[in-house]
Amino acid sequence: MAKPKTFFTCNECGAESPQWFGKCPACGTYNSLEEQISIQSSVDVPSRGGVSSWQSAQSNGKSHSKPAKARASLTFDQITDRQIARWQSGYEELDRVLGGGIVPGSMVLIGGDPGIGKSTLLLQVSNQLAQKYRILYVTGEESGQQVKLRASRLGVSKPLSVVNEEEVTVVETTLPIDPDSIGADLYVLPETDLEEILREIDSLKPNVAVIDSIQTVFFPALTSAPGSVAQVRECTAALMKVAKHEDVTMLIVGHVTKEGAIAGPKVLEHLVDTVLYFEGDRFASHRLLRTVKNRFGATHEIGIFEMVAEGLREVSNPSELFLGNRDDPAPGTAIVVACEGTRPIVVELQALVSPTSYPSPRRAGTGVDYNRLVQILAVLEKRVGIPMSKLDSYVASAGGLNVEEPAVDLGIAIAIVASFRDRIVDPGTVLIGEVGLGGQVRSVSQMELRLKEAAKLGFKRAIVPKGTKFPDLNIEILQVSKVIDAIIAAIPHQELTADDLEPDEEDVTI
Repeated sequence: MAKPKTFFTCNECGAESPQWFGKCPACGTYNSLEEQISIQSSVDVPSRGGVSSWQSAQSNGKSHSKPAKARASLTFDQITDRQIARWQSGYEELDRVLGGGIVPGSMVLIGGDPGIGKSTLLLQVSNQLAQKYRILYVTGEESGQQVKLRASRLGVSKPLSVVNEEEVTVVETTLPIDPDSIGADLYVLPETDLEEILREIDSLKPNVAVIDSIQTVFFPALTSAPGSVAQVRECTAALMKVAKHEDVTMLIVGHVTKEGAIAGPKVLEHLVDTVLYFEGDRFASHRLLRTVKNRFGATHEIGIFEMVAEGLREVSNPSELFLGNRDDPAPGTAIVVACEGTRPIVVELQALVSPTSYPSPRRAGTGVDYNRLVQILAVLEKRVGIPMSKLDSYVASAGGLNVEEPAVDLGIAIAIVASFRDRIVDPGTVLIGEVGLGGQVRSVSQMELRLKEAAKLGFKRAIVPKGTKFPDLNIEILQVSKVIDAIIAAIPHQELTADDLEPDEEDVTI
């Protein structure tokens, strides 16, 4: 019996090597190579009419000139047109991220930190879809009783009877429960064996199958442990084959590494149709569902949810989360309009500038790109004359939203200048524009969409780059070409009055 061939696979990047190394040759990670046994295919390639006979015929000059004829490929005219209607998940934020709804037969991968709400979101979506379609929820991390306990809290199942000190009490949920509609066609399967999962899919024939999570599923024919590179790759490939052939929509949960990437090889993201990341701060209530890959829609779209006692609740107006109190403005704040995909979001930027006590000043940015922050500080010192090399600078976005696009450059610059001069920017003004190295204010994309969002929220004035035509909107548009012009327009000159020159009562010494 021939000795089985082995190879070594990196559990970080998925690269294969014929021998073991202490350091992965591809990604440079130490002690990440694991031994795998190669599986020999039991199907032999036929020699007659196969690749070898074709090569021998070509080498012997025996190929005959025959008219070209396709064996399995088809032209676009031969492929039948079929209108595919997207399924509404019951949550407009999720449908926005998916490009308008769930595509039947697609494969969606959802990743995120532990405890961020991936299982909660999929359980709520499964309950909404179960009113019209047959859903199979495969859980590999929880038992059926644990899933039902969480479902009763979310209002997905009927209340559970809990026995405490020989007394039966009913755990009531805060959501209205309709026993005729809740969990109408939702099936739960606590299983990790891939073969059992595929047999259940073949028997039940669901429209949607939820796999929570792919790292817990294992293929018995492989010797590696569940969650390894080989197991994740083979299980995902098998599920993808079922999704495409049987027209079953797959919603898969994927764990993430400490760097924030989905655990397993990068080929896992290449196999699926859509990759979604569930982001958020565990100390905050809002969650962001961001798409980084979508074969059926636009990328870089976001959906915003809020974690409440009854589960996840979608936020229809996200600007309320990231917009501060406009009735009580503070020095060093500016309002910008950022775009995440096709969604405009009004965000408040906060800046703090103070004299440094160190040889080199500190620069810190929360929610903004650090390199662009340093660039804007250099432009303000060179083109405006503010001695930023002697000042510590801190910039943050309200709510912790990452706004790293160039359209917020002008808002960062105005907030820094307002903090330096201890002035208040008009709370009814929004700032949109990119700051160039020469101090110019450059135009940005989706300007009309940003202005419509600002006008809808009640802003009266917008400072934008010069040279762009805008439609007639219910907002005053002030066009500038230089950063210094934007500073003069955004921070009005404040003259001192006689009352300002009088000393305060607390300053008067007795």
